[in-house]
Amino acid sequence: MASSAASLFDAGVIADRWIADYCASGGSDDMLCARGKGDAAWPAVFEELAALCGENLETARERAHRQAEDIGTGFRIAGEGEERPWPLSPIPLLIEEAEWQGIAAGIAQRAEVMEAVLADLYGAGTLVADGHVPAAVVTGSPFFLRPLTNLVPPGGYHLQAVAFDLGRGPDGSWRVLSDQLRAPAGAGYALENRLAMGQTLDGLQGRLNIARHAPFFAAFREGLAARCRRAEPRIALLTPGRLNPSYAEQAHLARYLGWLLVEGADLAVLDDRLYVRTIAGLKRVDALWRRLDPRLLDPLALDSHSTIGVPGLVDAMVAGNVVIANAPGAGLIEAPAFSAFLPRLAEKLTGAGLALPNIATWWCGQEDARAHVEANLDQLLIAPAFGVAPLGLPDGAPVLGAALKGDARAALLADLQRRPQDYVGQEVVHLSTMPVVAEDRLAARPFTLRVFAARGADGNWAVLPGGFARIGAHADARAAVMGEGMWSADVCVHGPDPVEPVSLLPSGDSTQLRRNPGTLPSRVADNLFWLGRYLERGEAQLGVIRALLGNSISADTGAALAADTVRRLSDILVSGNAAPVPRGLKRADLTHLARTALEDMEEGWYSVAAINAQARSIGEVSRDRLAADMVRLLDAPFPTRGGLLDKAGSLQRRYSALAGLAAEHMGRTDAWRFHDMGRRVERAMATLRFLRAFGRVDATSDDLGTLLDLADSQISYRQRYLTGIARVPVLDLVTLDPGNPRGIAYQIAAISGHLNKLPVLSDDGLAEPQQEQARELAAILVTAHATRLDDVTLAGLELRLAHLSDAIARRYFLQGAEPLRAAGLVLA
Repeated sequence: MASSAASLFDAGVIADRWIADYCASGGSDDMLCARGKGDAAWPAVFEELAALCGENLETARERAHRQAEDIGTGFRIAGEGEERPWPLSPIPLLIEEAEWQGIAAGIAQRAEVMEAVLADLYGAGTLVADGHVPAAVVTGSPFFLRPLTNLVPPGGYHLQAVAFDLGRGPDGSWRVLSDQLRAPAGAGYALENRLAMGQTLDGLQGRLNIARHAPFFAAFREGLAARCRRAEPRIALLTPGRLNPSYAEQAHLARYLGWLLVEGADLAVLDDRLYVRTIAGLKRVDALWRRLDPRLLDPLALDSHSTIGVPGLVDAMVAGNVVIANAPGAGLIEAPAFSAFLPRLAEKLTGAGLALPNIATWWCGQEDARAHVEANLDQLLIAPAFGVAPLGLPDGAPVLGAALKGDARAALLADLQRRPQDYVGQEVVHLSTMPVVAEDRLAARPFTLRVFAARGADGNWAVLPGGFARIGAHADARAAVMGEGMWSADVCVHGPDPVEPVSLLPSGDSTQLRRNPGTLPSRVADNLFWLGRYLERGEAQLGVIRALLGNSISADTGAALAADTVRRLSDILVSGNAAPVPRGLKRADLTHLARTALEDMEEGWYSVAAINAQARSIGEVSRDRLAADMVRLLDAPFPTRGGLLDKAGSLQRRYSALAGLAAEHMGRTDAWRFHDMGRRVERAMATLRFLRAFGRVDATSDDLGTLLDLADSQISYRQRYLTGIARVPVLDLVTLDPGNPRGIAYQIAAISGHLNKLPVLSDDGLAEPQQEQARELAAILVTAHATRLDDVTLAGLELRLAHLSDAIARRYFLQGAEPLRAAGLVLA
């Protein structure tokens, strides 16, 4: 107890010193304002940090980053191929419960006003007819979807989930900087921030009574389900795909909410109903939370150039058979131009002003507003009116009028005269600051707050307590300069009363038990199948490289294998397009061959590194199906230390770890069956290639030993045969022995077993084509004899295995334009 008390005292001393040093810098700061009112919340945060890392704040930042990385949080900059780690600050933003209640009420009011405006603009149109909204702001907006006019969305609401970016001024007042209605992103990041901070500052929840996120997500899930026609609806999150900047967040949200993560190709419309293509046929989808640009949703009704939408989706929505959140076209009032009219619309529709005002905005499509902007250009922010870059702002980003000089200023003013409706002027907002860790000390940085709201089952708005903060990289507190921010921070709403430990999961006693793992989309099955194939393919190629390195070019003994055996190893790599034909069989030639086949990523060879990149890309789109440890191993960088054998050994351990995770941690579901089938197919095909190269009638002992090495069967052979190596026993063990887990017979039996347990499309009891082919292969192996195995027989087995793989793909995976009304198709 004495030690604990001393530790707490030390943490308190360190926290007081940090705060004193920070406050000495002055500024308009949330923490300083709160301390001025005697709030003890901020000291509690720094005491927890000091208890965690002593006097080293960088340690706290590194731990927060590590926790975010362990959760799998990441993001991608548009145009970049690789994800970046999520930049989480170890210091949360604190907001008192009483202050938050006012923010939440203002958010709910704003969302309700926007719902009423959308209902009118896509319905009766009285706001335009009566002159409250200029017609050009509606019909001139690229976000206005004319095909959806006079449509009441299924469920009755245009908006189901919204987000707003808020800024706090130096005087402590909050204002709305922007509205996010088309596909509001970030709720998953708020959730992931909270999970990471819960691991970093685990004592803060009890000390500050921090409001939890789970009730919000439960309300969102129940609200969307309540809008559907069926009592137990199937809901999916529609993603643009893995290259979307927030794909990692979308995958995390889908898993947390228990919804399917789907792409446009996973979905099909039949008889004005939406279905997801699964391994068991078409399954009904009742609602979509879309994160796809609404113009790309349906190439038949909206943008005909879209290749990622679902043909007929708008028809299904018009028929009332699918709820889409948010309804296409809701982004109309997200445009900055609309901010100029929303305060007046709120007065008209509700009789009250906006509790959370937006920043003052002038739409230049009105003569008096344009004149005001031109006269006050140096005091305003100039931005595109509808999010599309006009000629005067070629980058499409808002700019400070005072920063425009010379030709850029002249170009803007000229285009402002020519097309004034393309521009808005906005006041320059100065933001409050919060503390961050910068170079092992506390520094003040400006921040903005993204807040989320969603409709519950009763139709009322639930507001996520907190959201997440984006923190600027520099001390300049102007919102326009801060941009998207440098760091992210958890936002904690704290109060005097203890918070009930609510979870999104229902209690065990109230949950209906089920052992059915749920729907498996065809695309997911395809990805898992090929993930298994790529992992086995990489491991097989690595085995050839290791055999070449370890036995052929030993630094101590020189060549250990006969030249013909070495040439066959080389030919396997060359025929697999892993490396060019070597000049000869000298050590330098073979080293270059092995290096290219192992790590080349520049010359286009199909190296182990290239195969791993394919596996990694599948891991990126399968985050909702794979364990975090498996995703981390797939994402791990290619080894760079040591020689070729060291790198090969490191990769082999990684492959073994991935195989172990799949074998011991994946539930025995249909998803696992496809992953395991992919492994079995690829392992069998690789072993057949090895047999044809090294199991020939004239095979030498070096050939047969290499074959046993590549088939990982040396120990099994030695245990059975003590008299030396011989061709027929080797072929029997590697090809026909059903008890050898690395042998071909074992792989075919496993594939056949998986296919027998997967769904079928008919109830006539007859085998489907893929099942028939697997049984035929198994029968050939059962009746074969090692003495009769020759190159023709082995080539025939390899061809049959390739046909079996194709049959699996035809039956279970997406095949583009395959008929929707296939025989026995299941519609559920």
